[in-house]
Amino acid sequence: MAKEPDIDDLQRRMNGALEVLRQEFSGLRTGRASASLVEPIVVVAYDAEMPLNQVATINVPEPRMISIQVWDKSQVKAVEKAIQNSGLGLNPIIDGQNLRIPIPELNEERRVELAKIAGKYSEQAKVSVRNVRRDGMDKLKKMERAGDLSEDDAKIWSDEIQTITDDAIKKIVETHEGKESEILQV
Repeated sequence: MAKEPDIDDLQRRMNGALEVLRQEFSGLRTGRASASLVEPIVVVAYDAEMPLNQVATINVPEPRMISIQVWDKSQVKAVEKAIQNSGLGLNPIIDGQNLRIPIPELNEERRVELAKIAGKYSEQAKVSVRNVRRDGMDKLKKMERAGDLSEDDAKIWSDEIQTITDDAIKKIVETHEGKESEILQV
């Protein structure tokens, strides 16, 4: 009996590229407050680098406001510094152990810039999917050369790999178009 290529593994890896894209998109500001905007921020606390969500609770009480409640009063300044140094252009307002972060309106220039960044993220995801496809095709060719797969079976599996690649690319394009319209929406 002939061996079969691991299509499920290729599918999983392509879906992984789409998930990475969605995570990167969640960090792109759209003018609306989102906890995922500040979650990747790393705070130097207790002589170690820790994700923000391990030293504070992140809430979004209003569409244009993020509220961060720091658990340890001695870490408020460290959290404020981490947010200011994050490169997100956010300026927290300290209120005891709480930090309020107003999310400013995006101007047209910044919206276009963010749309370009979203395009770069999408292109990286497409390249990842194409690399997975190439890897799968290479394995098919090796199996065919080794005699584990007939030429007809190789063609069938090749078509299957191309189909899942096309589906993954289509999902990436749809995700990108949705994010781009969200960014450019005034």
